[in-house]
Amino acid sequence: MTITTLDPQTALVVIDLQKGIVGLPAVHPIGGVLACATALTAAFRRRGLPVVLVNVTGGAPGRAERSRKLEGMPADWADLVPELNAQPGDLLVTKKTWGAFTDTGLEARLRTLGVTQLVLAGVATSVGVESTARHAFELGFNVTLAIDAMTDLDADAHANSVTRIFPKLGETGTTQAIIDLLEQGDA
Repeated sequence: MTITTLDPQTALVVIDLQKGIVGLPAVHPIGGVLACATALTAAFRRRGLPVVLVNVTGGAPGRAERSRKLEGMPADWADLVPELNAQPGDLLVTKKTWGAFTDTGLEARLRTLGVTQLVLAGVATSVGVESTARHAFELGFNVTLAIDAMTDLDADAHANSVTRIFPKLGETGTTQAIIDLLEQGDA
């Protein structure tokens, strides 16, 4: 479903836009994804709405981990990209699983702020973004997905998330449509 409204207490959640991931070959040029994510962070900050910046530092333990060990990675692999312009008021979340809610305390932090809706962006569409969207939906948050502010390493997986999964979890829209709603005061 196309985006129609934003709740007054909406937060932006940007998934895994970090130095070690943005250099991977993606379906859509990462420069465009970063530009959209940056525009969203600026718009949310202008409105005084929460911005959550998420990075990943490993994988869940166990046999399902599948080569998620980070030994040998550069020291700055998990650092957020500078384009996001992290601010002292942003919520920073470090995860070790696909989604941003598992064992991070994110839900409690959002509930404390009265957040009822999340706008999601980042990498990878079918992994970190989709996992976070599914969990947010299950927790009762209204979910909006900024489809031009995300990409994946696999074109089919990206298309599946955007066309089949996301419409079941919430509303989708472009960065500009979301910013227009913010500026109209619908959030």
